[in-house]
Amino acid sequence: MSNRRSRQSSSAPRISDDQIIDLVTKLRQILPEIGQRRRSDKVSASKVLQETCNYIRNLNKEVDNLSERLAQLLESVGEDSPEAAVIRSLLM
Repeated sequence: MSNRRSRQSSSAPRISDDQIIDLVTKLRQILPEIGQRRRSDKVSASKVLQETCNYIRNLNKEVDNLSERLAQLLESVGEDSPEAAVIRSLLM
């Protein structure tokens, strides 16, 4: 434990155990995989964090895919068309 503390920046505020529990509870509520389980089902904090990372990765992939599809759509319409203006606004 002292090893973990020594790695933390001395200027970084320490997060209390209660704050960690609160954050993990909030993450559990918003994650589709875990949030659908009954409240009585126990899920470890590490599992919640792992699922959070997976969820964020999947969201990033979806954003990349949608951006690429919009870019392809933009190429297929006239550059000065109203559709192109809408697509450009979505890409911004």
